Amino acid sequence: MRLMMAASARALLVCTSILAGVLAGAAVPAFGQTAPAEKELPQTRTELQLSFAPLVKQTAGAVVNVYAAQAVQSTSPFAGDPFFEQFFGRRFNGPPRVQSSLGSGVIADSSGIIVTNNHVIRDADTVKVALSDGREFESKVVLKDESTDLAILKIEAGEPLPFVKLADSDKVEVGDLVLAIGNPFGVGQTVTSGIVSAQARTRVGVSDFDFFIQTDAAINPGNSGGALVDMNGELIGINTAIYSRSGGSIGIGFAIPANMVRAVVETAKGGADTFQRPYIGASFQSVTPDVAESLGMKQPYGALVTSVTKDGPAAKSGLQVGDVVLNIDGVRVDNPDTLGYRMTTAGIGKTVTFDVLSRSKQKSLPVTLQKPDPDSPDNQLMIQGKNPLSGALVVKLSAASARRLGLPDDTEGVAVEKIYPESPAARIGLRPGDIVRGVNGAKIASISDLSTAMSDSPILWRFEFERGGTVIRQIIR
Repeated sequence: MRLMMAASARALLVCTSILAGVLAGAAVPAFGQTAPAEKELPQTRTELQLSFAPLVKQTAGAVVNVYAAQAVQSTSPFAGDPFFEQFFGRRFNGPPRVQSSLGSGVIADSSGIIVTNNHVIRDADTVKVALSDGREFESKVVLKDESTDLAILKIEAGEPLPFVKLADSDKVEVGDLVLAIGNPFGVGQTVTSGIVSAQARTRVGVSDFDFFIQTDAAINPGNSGGALVDMNGELIGINTAIYSRSGGSIGIGFAIPANMVRAVVETAKGGADTFQRPYIGASFQSVTPDVAESLGMKQPYGALVTSVTKDGPAAKSGLQVGDVVLNIDGVRVDNPDTLGYRMTTAGIGKTVTFDVLSRSKQKSLPVTLQKPDPDSPDNQLMIQGKNPLSGALVVKLSAASARRLGLPDDTEGVAVEKIYPESPAARIGLRPGDIVRGVNGAKIASISDLSTAMSDSPILWRFEFERGGTVIRQIIR
């Protein structure tokens, strides 16, 4: 007990000394190190009374409200019933109703380019934008990208608009002060403050690109697409998601980094209506502690190469199966998500340098980031007729189509891209992303293989599908 009291007394003396230093105007270093000169703690009573108001006035005008509306057909419970449709057709379906959603957006250019989340405007028929001064505009959807959960809108205001400059999100540090600006719950523009809780958060499950800034600034429904700004009034991220059990903020919010936002904005400015990830022709997995030990690595990090496509950029650079990518352009690669983010923000056409551990030796490899090969109409097939796969759109897998379906770039074969509701393919449980491996004993490697196999009329259909690495076998009469 005496030891505990003595330790408490010493701690009290230390805290009293630090507080006295703060009130006296002395700089207080962080534990074990000297605080950076450019980021200091408040040092006087006057500084403790400072306000975020000037920063809010500087940035809030560039944060807008986004209203998305979609006409949805009201469906009768008897819809699809053959008996009722035989006598009444579809007349018993109700009139269309309007389904709306509310979110936020950020003006990223004075010409009226606005960034928001794709999930805010997904499937919307009309999208309106309301500025902070009360003006409303119909907007044009310039680009939508589900993989990044970003969308670019354009409004014509007839004059330059206030905008927020995009910061270099790689320079953001844990502990930096931030403001979150948006329209939570539709109550109007609201500002909350907090700090950066973590960088490079992965496995969030919001989009294909798992690389987020985590903050404890309150983010609630309606904040999606809003701004996360630093103390310089620059955009460091687009608020996208929260972790919550109640639906409200519990201090765990996620924002898409500004460097990713910049890549999508530049794509839209260039006239493209789709955002493409660079292609190198290789697949990766995380380095586990066991793998790290077997490779003689002191720490389990990096991206382990699991496959390399012949004649692809990775193969031409000398990358091999079993290599571990440790750094890209001098920046550490913690996992495949980090590698994908760094390549995407570098951009198509750029040449990056991989620092690789290969056969117990380290080497540097220049890799050119290429544009994925476009899908050819000849490599698609809509299956029709009286067969179990009728109503399925299938595609010969390429790097581009594999990515759309969430498959590794080097996956080969014929995969289901779309299933039409109430079709035979939907009734047997087929899903987008399923790979057709066999039909009635015939192996399927191309569209022509599948077309030939589906032209038969057997008594029994025997299928082999691959889903998530598992082969599923079905027999259908």
